[in-house]
Amino acid sequence: MAVQRRNRETLLPGWVGFDFEAAFERPVKIMNDAAMQALGSYNGGTMLFLGLGTGLGSALILDGSVHAMELAHLPYKRGTYEDYVGIRGLEKHGKKKWRRLVADVVEILMDALRPEEVVLGGGNVKKLKELPLHCRAGANADAFRGGFRLWEKRVTSAHLPIRIA
Repeated sequence: MAVQRRNRETLLPGWVGFDFEAAFERPVKIMNDAAMQALGSYNGGTMLFLGLGTGLGSALILDGSVHAMELAHLPYKRGTYEDYVGIRGLEKHGKKKWRRLVADVVEILMDALRPEEVVLGGGNVKKLKELPLHCRAGANADAFRGGFRLWEKRVTSAHLPIRIA
């Protein structure tokens, strides 16, 4: 499997097109951290994962497919979502305002994407006093579960088999 398409912008040039399967002589599946944690925390339906860490990781599970997203770079106020709810936003605005910003961003993305559930993960989720409505906190262990699920022949939730898009 060679790295291509959507991952190009986040990789150094030497890795784009690199054939990991040939190099390791083993099957390889590549997925970003947000998609892996989303897959591990998925219980069914349409789910949005938002990782509150250094930046803002995001993935959507829709119609049984995991879609890694780059919502962090969409415009928000005078910057991007990541500028306000990533670590830079937390440091610039302080916890109290950052928590309000997180709730605002979650509300906007829920209105736009219409998930049945939002899972908030990442290292900074523990800094939230309360979770926004229709949200639950993810755990780091969800990423490991997602990694195991990635290799299952048929990953299922209560609703649908899951495909990796």
